[in-house]
Amino acid sequence: AMGARKLSRWLSYPLLEVAEIRRRQEAVAEMAANFALRDELRGMLSEVSDLERINGRISLGSANARDLAALKESLEKTATVASVLKAVSAPLLASLADQVDPLDDVRGLIAVSLVDQPPLGLREGGIIREGHDAELDELRRISRDGKGWISQLERQERDRTGIASLKIRYNRVFGYYIEVTKPHLHLVPDDFFRKQTLSNAERFITSALKEYEEKVLRADERIVELEYDLFQNLRGRVAAEGGRIQRTADALAAIDVLAGLAEVAQEKDYLCPVVDDGKALIIRDGRHPVVETMNLGERFVPNDVSMSTDEEQILILTGPNMAGKSTFMRQVALIVLLAQIGSFVPAAEARIGVVDRIFTRVGASDNLARGQSTFMVEMIETAHILHHATDRSLVLLDEIGRGTSTFDGISIAWSVVEYLHDTQGKGAKTLFATHYHELAELALTRPRVRNFNIAVKEWDDQIIFLRKIVPGSASHSYGIQVARLAGLPGEVIARAREILVNLETTALSPQGEPKIAASRKPSRHRRENAQLSLFSPPSDRLREMVENADIASMTPLEALNLLDQLKRMV
Repeated sequence: AMGARKLSRWLSYPLLEVAEIRRRQEAVAEMAANFALRDELRGMLSEVSDLERINGRISLGSANARDLAALKESLEKTATVASVLKAVSAPLLASLADQVDPLDDVRGLIAVSLVDQPPLGLREGGIIREGHDAELDELRRISRDGKGWISQLERQERDRTGIASLKIRYNRVFGYYIEVTKPHLHLVPDDFFRKQTLSNAERFITSALKEYEEKVLRADERIVELEYDLFQNLRGRVAAEGGRIQRTADALAAIDVLAGLAEVAQEKDYLCPVVDDGKALIIRDGRHPVVETMNLGERFVPNDVSMSTDEEQILILTGPNMAGKSTFMRQVALIVLLAQIGSFVPAAEARIGVVDRIFTRVGASDNLARGQSTFMVEMIETAHILHHATDRSLVLLDEIGRGTSTFDGISIAWSVVEYLHDTQGKGAKTLFATHYHELAELALTRPRVRNFNIAVKEWDDQIIFLRKIVPGSASHSYGIQVARLAGLPGEVIARAREILVNLETTALSPQGEPKIAASRKPSRHRRENAQLSLFSPPSDRLREMVENADIASMTPLEALNLLDQLKRMV
């Protein structure tokens, strides 16, 4: 758990200093090359409890005895981790080894204070070890001897009274009592004082039993109180060393992450990237670190990318849906992110200039709580990128402008690319995925814009995704073929092909209408739901519906349904 949280922090706050990145790379490289060291460390770390959480509970005063016992056992492993790391040569690993404090004093204090297997509750007793406190030891002796004394008294009273069924028992209501069954009541002596009558027996008390009961019970109560006080004192003394515990936990978490990165690098054939202060991004045979591990029924196809703020700043990616544009963009961002936490990366070669931020505008979502549409959210996020990106940033833009009309979308997407290219101080390396093929013309007017597409192969009216990034712009979006793969009805696919041909040829009917309208008459439903001009007067149908509405007799549900119909028509 500590290592997982540390990895999450590293991913959230990657390094910007090349020297620090290389220190981590050296540590990962040494662990990747030394299987025995890595395996031994990971085995020991797996037995270390979550020291950060335990330390937090100790500091808040909510830790129980088992937490302290777990701390003691973990510190025993910690001492071994520190000794194993003494043999390493990587400076970062040596520094972490020095940071690991075995806390022998804390471990020894817990060892002499707590039993090895303490109970969960603090009021159950049995927490403090024998010999730790003289008063507690005496009280425990009284409690143990008292129970033995009770057993001895029971035997003595049986012999004295001749009552074979006589028993001394205890409950929380009456305390200790002598129980005699009814057939033997005539044998009860005068110094037995009746305490309770049952259907088949009677209960008695004697002066000696009452006196010893008070002594034993007081001892039991005092044991619980004293153990609790002693534990609180112990917890406070351990809490005073919280800073040392936290530093050790932080070092162990970092060692765990480095060992994990080394294991992944060795198992998945990752490469140590060259990280520098330049502005180039060159990856050969890069792979998506997550997708390549998934069993998707096809071999993962690696891809290259070459970008720089001076020459190939903006790559415009075109190609059909499902071809792999988004996967490729995410792959590039993840490789950069992994490189800047000091990890090896899934590639055959990688040279990465440090980026200051990674901006993404990927996916579609709205924000109903704030009343923001999908397009509004898209524009807000794009605005944030344009305001904050620098010439050291990496920007991923996926389908900018798709949430509005085609011409509006193309216009916005075009101007965003121009802004990132032309504005002084921006120049961010940008991957721009789009279905607007018109954007390919930007490569003719902007020297640092390049066109790439995801290769596909057409075969017998089908498309095969080759998953390879190649230069140039895609000639088709293959949207209808993808829709057919998704399972749309054949009638819908056939009609879509007909409409596409008419749109691409802009053919007109003899009446001068576009054939998209003339080739098939719209249904009554389509006519009734035709979109109205924003500034045109309401249609006769709309006026008729409003005038015929009997508002006085409508139920709330009927009114809402009518409003919905009117809204659809407008």
